[in-house]
Amino acid sequence: MDMTFEIIGWLAGICTAVSFVPQSLKTFRTKNVAGLSALTYTVYNLGVLGWVVYGAYLKSYQMVVFNAVCFAFSFSVLAMILRYRRRSRL
Repeated sequence: MDMTFEIIGWLAGICTAVSFVPQSLKTFRTKNVAGLSALTYTVYNLGVLGWVVYGAYLKSYQMVVFNAVCFAFSFSVLAMILRYRRRSRL
């Protein structure tokens, strides 16, 4: 594979993987989930898990690692949405 595309793949993976860090940290600190959609995060997490499985099938290290990181951060936001929404309704 051309090294240019390999570098683009790594940079894209890093950008995607860290894209949920700010939201995860903000939600964890503030416990404010107003405006966050549980449905969106559920569908996104299912999609990312699909990419992890597909990446494993293709034996694509980049695809598996970066999507697993994305899943970890986006799932944490989904868990906080479910937890804090329940708490605010009581």
